[in-house]
Amino acid sequence: MKEKEFEHMGKNVRVKKWEEFKGLAIEKKPKSIVYIIAQSIPAKNLTALKLILPVEDTQYIFTDCAKGDKLRKTGIPIHTDKKGNRFIEDDDVKSFLKTQLRREDFQILSYWTI
Repeated sequence: MKEKEFEHMGKNVRVKKWEEFKGLAIEKKPKSIVYIIAQSIPAKNLTALKLILPVEDTQYIFTDCAKGDKLRKTGIPIHTDKKGNRFIEDDDVKSFLKTQLRREDFQILSYWTI
């Protein structure tokens, strides 16, 4: 790729605080938010959530990880199956985002559905 092509590829910006990410999402009014649920192997050890806010030439990225039975920054619940594997429900993520951002007019997409 030529150097000029890289200039138009955009940038990734890490956002460490939920309130900051939420403010950006409310201000920028994106058409969609993408989420990735990351499971460790075995899933008993680590469960994390990554939210990606694609706006113009920038992707704002927020990461949250488990602490006890919920995610540390957002408080989204962590469920445990009969084998002790921990997981996050897609519906919990979607409900949380719609409630927090007070919007219904945007898509919430799992990374796997893109």
